[in-house]
Parts: sequence; structure tokens; C-alpha cells
Amino acid sequence: MLAIVGSLALQGLEGREVRVEVDVTNGLPAFNIVGLPDEAVREARERVRAAIKNSGFDFPARRITVNLAPGDIKKEGPAYDLPIALGVLAACGVISAEKLQQIIAVGELSLEGEIRPIPGVLPMALALQDLQPKAVMLVPAGNGPEAALARKLEVRVVENLKQVALALCGEAELPRAQLNGEANWDGGRFPAGPDLADVRGQTAAKRGLEVAAAGGHNLLLIGSPGTGKTLLARCLPSILPDLSEAEALEVTKIYSVAGLLPPGQGLIRRRPFRAPHHTASSASIIGGGRIPKPGEVSLASYGVLLLDELPEYRRDVLEALRQPLEDRVVTVSRVAAAITYPANFMLVGTMNPCPCGFLGDPVKECRCTPHQIALYRKRLSGPLLDRIDLQLEVPRLEYSEVEKASPGEASEIIRKRVRAAREIQRERLRSEGLSCNAEMQAQQVRRYCLLSKSARQLLRAAFQQLKLSMRAHDRLLKVARTIADLEGANVIQEHHLAEAIQYRPLDREV
Repeated sequence: MLAIVGSLALQGLEGREVRVEVDVTNGLPAFNIVGLPDEAVREARERVRAAIKNSGFDFPARRITVNLAPGDIKKEGPAYDLPIALGVLAACGVISAEKLQQIIAVGELSLEGEIRPIPGVLPMALALQDLQPKAVMLVPAGNGPEAALARKLEVRVVENLKQVALALCGEAELPRAQLNGEANWDGGRFPAGPDLADVRGQTAAKRGLEVAAAGGHNLLLIGSPGTGKTLLARCLPSILPDLSEAEALEVTKIYSVAGLLPPGQGLIRRRPFRAPHHTASSASIIGGGRIPKPGEVSLASYGVLLLDELPEYRRDVLEALRQPLEDRVVTVSRVAAAITYPANFMLVGTMNPCPCGFLGDPVKECRCTPHQIALYRKRLSGPLLDRIDLQLEVPRLEYSEVEKASPGEASEIIRKRVRAAREIQRERLRSEGLSCNAEMQAQQVRRYCLLSKSARQLLRAAFQQLKLSMRAHDRLLKVARTIADLEGANVIQEHHLAEAIQYRPLDREV
């Protein structure tokens, strides 16, 4: 007898329909799974057999063939355990095959028949509500809150195989998936982390941090050891505006696919903050692997990616960042398919001015030779530095500054100004499908970065004297546009552009 159950597969952040066909016929006992399964899917044979027996049902001593269609899509992970088990029960007449026609099931089975959470349920549910809005989706109870975010879809949560079988026989009812308190959208929650009021002095660096947050710009902090570069970087999430509902949904999808969404978690409302170690590989930063997964650049989408001690990262890792920084997406190419993940993040790097860290320090003398300094600086290529909008110098503080420094502005106060500037940008760029100045391309820069006469003269002089590339030229204009937005100015004035030029000290050294 043949039974058919619907299921779903993932390609990147997109869900694809999968048809699970189970045929049980007379013959020598066998259990075969075809349709391009990986090793985890093949192992479903043992999990399904034990789960059916331990749930109180008889497992047929017959020939069982399972086909996962379409056959040209790689089937990965344990998500097909539940639909395969339901297909076997339906083919044996334990449950009605007709009742499975509108059912789409995903879930991993334990040997005792419990249904465990799986990664990627949210993008599956969002895809299903577009493909089959009248379908009923069965998901593990731990995935219920995230699946409930597909509000147009009927989602039922299941805890064990016996419960599902009884429900399909009309002897029980499966509860609907519910949004938990974390999942209800209320405009966002204030991010955790250090407050800028706790940072002594460093007024210029704090101002640069505010400009970066207001425009979504990439940032490099340069200074001697112990001057507060890492602390300032970790304060950045506290002044960023709230995630919009669309952004929060995108972030939750990424973490769901990566398997990093805790069971019972609904919508992620905090902006991501990722800080991988400098020994991280290119695949872990960019994404990929044997089974492609989102990397740190995707996990940091709509948030911050901190690379502490930037020159210590491998050269191939740093150079691989160039394309995501420009395109704000990353494509992982494999023989079977090319998968695209979002990579719309703010890069924040820290570095010392030289290998020993004390070049230009007023207290400690630098011990590095010019050749050592040149080699150290060469670890960051010109094209990568071109993609960093702001380069902030973080100087050593005098003790008098530490002793007498009054608490600075709290992050919440700065955050209000950042939010106001972002609202100006969102309204200006709404027709372009963009949300902040850092996302502007060349055509938007020409359209929206209007300069006063004196600002144009200053830009011409800076372009010639600093020998800027066209990319650095456009990024300079985008930073100046952000500074003007913080003041509520429609036209970029000379002092806006002058401040933006001050945020490129490495260009001035060249």
C-alpha cells in the first residue's frame, strides 16, 4: 500500500516542498530510503523503526521503500523522521491515508517516540503559508513559537508519535502553536551590554561611534593597548535603534537555519552582536562547510560583527570580507547549488598602530622598526580599508582625565539621536528599498548627497591631496550625509564634510 505525506526542505533561507512517498509491500523485510538523502536521513530507518515499536504499534516485517521527491534536491538532517513514520503507519492502515493529504510534517524522532525540535522551522513555515496556505503544519513543541510567526498558517504542535496517531484517528486534538511572550512584537527591547556612560573620556571616539550607529557605517578603532577600544566596540549595540519587525523576522530565520534558536524561542528582538576569535576559519566567518551553514557575517546581519585585533586574523579571512561588505549578501557555491545568505552587518574592527602597540604613545616608547610597522599595516589591504567608513583614533588618557572625568552621556540619550537620524534616512530611502546611508550605492549617493559650494571645494581638495579612490570618495560622502542627518540638515555643509575627513586618519598618513 502507498501513503503520501508532505514535508519541507531548506535551500539557504528558503523552504521547498518535499513529497514523502512510503510504499509497503510483501517481500523480504527491508527499509530503503531514496531521493538523494544524506547520512542523517538514511539513519531515520533505525529511529523510525524503534519509535513506532516503542509507541505501542507493530512495525511491519515487509519491504518498505521511502521516496523523497523531488529527487534532485539534497535531503539533509532528521526533519523527515516524523513524515516517514506517519507514512509507514498510514501504509499499514493504522491511520487514515486520506487525513494526511493536507498535513505537512517535520520533526526528529527519539527512539521512544518523542518528537524533538529541528533547525529551520521558521523559514519552512513562512514558505508553506505562501505555497499551501490551507495546509496544516505539524511541528515539534519546541519549534511552536517560531512556527507561529507564520500567522496565516495553521500550525499544530506535537510532542510524541502516539499523540499524532491518535489525533489523526480522531481520538485527540493537537494544540495550536502559540506565540510566547518573547515572540509578541512590541517594538523591540533595549540591547544588553556596556553603557557609554561608563566609558571615561574618549569624547571624540564616542562621537565617531554615534556617527557610525546613525548611518550603519563600518568602523575601525586604532589605539594603544588598554585605551578602551574593545569596550567602546562592545558599547555600540546599546546605541543602535530597534530592529524593525521585518528585520527581526529575517534575523530569526537566520538563527533558525543555523540551529542557534533555543527551543521555545520566538522572535529575536535584540540586534545580533558577534565577536569570533581571530583563529576563526574562512568558512566559519563567511559561511559554508560540507553542509552549508550561515557564517558569522550572516549571523551578525542587522547587528554588529566585532573583529578584535583585526590584523591578527588570517589574510584569506580578511580578504573574503570584501565582497559581503560591498554587496551585503554572501553566496556559498557548491556543485549542486549556490546558496545566498544575508550579510547586512556593521563591521567593527580594532587594531594597534604597530606590532608593539605604542607608536605615537606619549608615555611608552615604540620599539618597532619602520619595516615591522609597514609589514603590520600591510596585513590590512587597501581595498579592505576602503570599505571601512570611519577610522577612529583612541588615545591614551591622562590620569587627570580619569580622575576628574564626569560620567558622559548615557547610551539611551545617544540612542534617541541615532533613532531620529535613522528615521530621516528611512523616509528618504524608502522608495529605494534601503534603510540607512551605508546601504546607498553610487546612484543614490549622487542623488541624495547634495553639497554646498564650500563643501564641494573641500571635497575636491581632499580627493586630490589624500589620493582617494572612488569607493573612498563615495563612503566619505555617505558619512558626511549621516553627520548632516544628525543635525537635521538637508544639504551637506563644509563642517559636515570636514568632520567626515577627520575620520580617515590612515588616508591622511598616506
